[in-house]
Amino acid sequence: MANATIKVTLVKSLIGRLEAHKACARGLGLRRLNQTVEVIDTPSNRGMINKISYLLKCEA
Repeated sequence: MANATIKVTLVKSLIGRLEAHKACARGLGLRRLNQTVEVIDTPSNRGMINKISYLLKCEA
C-alpha cells in the first residue's frame, strides 16, 4: 500500500465555482470535464477531494 492511488473524474463544470474550488481541481490535475486522473492517496489530496466532492466521481 506504499503507492495507493485514487481515480478522480471531473463530472461537473468549474464555470461559476469559487476560486478555491477551481484551485483544488487544478491541484488534483483536472483541467476539463470528464477528465480522469490518478492521484496518490495523501491527506492533502484527500482534503482537496473532500472540498470539491460535489464536482467529482471517485474510485479507489
